[in-house]
Amino acid sequence: MDQRQKNIFVLGYDERHAQDLVKIPDADAFCFHPLLRTDEIIHQQNFYIDDKLEEARNVLRGFDGTVDAIICHWDFPAMPMAAILCAEFDLLSPSLEAVLKCSHKYWSRLEQQAVVPEATPGFCAVDPFDENALDKITLNYPFWIKPIKGYGSTLGFRINNTRDLHHALEIIKQKIRRIGDPFNTFLEKVNLPPELGNVDGNYLIAENFVNGWEFAPEGYVQHGEFHVHGVVDMVRDKNHKSFLRYEYPSQAPRRIQDRAIEMAEKVLRQIGFDNGCFNMEFFWDEDKDALWIIEINPRISQSHSYQFEMVDGMSNHEVAVHVALGDTPQFQHRAGPYKHAAKFLLRHYTQQDAVVVLTPDADQLLRLAESQPDTEVVVKAQQGMRLSQLPDQDPYSYVLAEVNVAGKTQHEMLQRYRQAIKELPFEFSPLPAGEET
Repeated sequence: MDQRQKNIFVLGYDERHAQDLVKIPDADAFCFHPLLRTDEIIHQQNFYIDDKLEEARNVLRGFDGTVDAIICHWDFPAMPMAAILCAEFDLLSPSLEAVLKCSHKYWSRLEQQAVVPEATPGFCAVDPFDENALDKITLNYPFWIKPIKGYGSTLGFRINNTRDLHHALEIIKQKIRRIGDPFNTFLEKVNLPPELGNVDGNYLIAENFVNGWEFAPEGYVQHGEFHVHGVVDMVRDKNHKSFLRYEYPSQAPRRIQDRAIEMAEKVLRQIGFDNGCFNMEFFWDEDKDALWIIEINPRISQSHSYQFEMVDGMSNHEVAVHVALGDTPQFQHRAGPYKHAAKFLLRHYTQQDAVVVLTPDADQLLRLAESQPDTEVVVKAQQGMRLSQLPDQDPYSYVLAEVNVAGKTQHEMLQRYRQAIKELPFEFSPLPAGEET
């Protein structure tokens, strides 16, 4: 690497995640610049894709220096935007088509089916605005239904019967265009294969119900070489629908991890994915010893960064930066202060809206920081807000806080979490009369 600092532009920049970037081992070799801030492009009520792309272009064109890389750790719309910008500024990145093959759930299933049919659940496309949608679903109950493009389990429903389906479709029809329409803006920029037909961002995918041990290999493809730097368990809560924690390292048997990694490589090569990071989610059905692909994310997961730092001594941003530059990441393993770490999602289980009337105060957060210095808390629900104002929640619960915890053993990690949430009280009151949603 030459002696000058490399200029790395971060699409979706915020101070919280910037702290992860400056902690990578060779951070002094880089200068990190905001390329639109997180609150400008993520969790928006309205996404103006072409306008935001032009804003980003103007930042890059106006920069007095070399633009060496663009990195991104957010999902929509940041990843496809990054692919477009990297192509225009001759920077390393997966192609927009490869990113969309990962993100478009129906297109992704077609690619998976071509190379690992044994790991591809049954699926079919569903037009939620078709009055005869029910008659065109080819799957038996129960099944999952979710938008062609979504994240964070938003608008994803388990369907056990016709009543569930009608209920889900009524909700989905009111909300799907928020992401579906801007996703179509990206689809218009590539040549779509004929087998996609009319399945655009405002369609749904129905998938056979599969479950089991859920985990995700995370890695990268660089100049055609496939690598995995870690496997994370995705543990669901007592309702079996919402995520409780993302735990590293995975406790799944090594042979199962290896099988999943081998499948991931086959699928990414089929997609033509190169010069980018990924995490691919799997279910392992222990009774049948069967693996099922859940979805592919064409990026590192920010939800894994703390865990890698606590266990391995460096976050996954080390990988993202060097892959974007075309350098070999120097990711090390098991050099951190702990053996287990997890990001927990503290949830309130309800489908009813309410007003948040009590949240952790500064003294409680300080006591927790003093007793658990390496525990990190991000409070999402703020006093006085409605639960429905929390962006992009799953249909079954609301995330009140993110709690990152580590331990020398899994038991110690879980115990620390239980102790931590005692310092994180939340209370709610019903909506005022006449304002019920």
